[in-house]
Amino acid sequence: MIELRPYNSLGGAHHGWLDTRHHFSFADYHDPRRMHWGALRVWNDDEIDPGTGFPPHPHGNMEIITYVRQGAITHQDSLGNRGRTEAGDVQVMSAGSGIQHAEYNLEPGTTKIFQIWIVPREHGGRPSWGAKPFPKADRAGRFVTLASGVASDEDALPIRADGRVVGATLAAGQTAEYHLGTGRKAYLVPAAGVVEVNGTRVAARDGAAVQDEEVLRVTALEDAEIVLVDTADL
Repeated sequence: MIELRPYNSLGGAHHGWLDTRHHFSFADYHDPRRMHWGALRVWNDDEIDPGTGFPPHPHGNMEIITYVRQGAITHQDSLGNRGRTEAGDVQVMSAGSGIQHAEYNLEPGTTKIFQIWIVPREHGGRPSWGAKPFPKADRAGRFVTLASGVASDEDALPIRADGRVVGATLAAGQTAEYHLGTGRKAYLVPAAGVVEVNGTRVAARDGAAVQDEEVLRVTALEDAEIVLVDTADL
């Protein structure tokens, strides 16, 4: 089963410096039908004006993955970490027992990100942060694991959750398969382009909530960049 969630059906707001859309209930947007999808709790589609950003604020007990679609985001936190993550790359923050962080767009143009929150296996623990480049050429025609709570995914950024974040770039006409397995849920969003997922058409920035589909066959109807979360069914 694939439930399509068109971009124009998402919650969100425009704050002047931030244009945000929420795939799940977040902040002032509440929809009891869209509280989470398995362990996936938040998927925000943010466009951040240059010279602005999120000032220091706290988080706890959440795995927070930021996928940069355009521009770059600069992170700093209460542990002393600081880093700049560019388009196509990924940063991960395990909030653990508590952390303060800020994220700014210090670039001359708009920065666009997906921010994804996944519920951790356990509460508490020492917070951490990390980032890694994932060249789009390395994802051409196939899914690559970007962040994972599976120990065998050695090349991915680690998270403390029963889930994976994967990405692929497909040229028009290309197909890639992702083996979800039984008892799992997935949530797929094209960062760009239009794809067909097991017969369902999904346009750029639409969401596709997937369950009871062991294999996902994704075909690009035009050049596409895809992000997918594979998660436990809570």
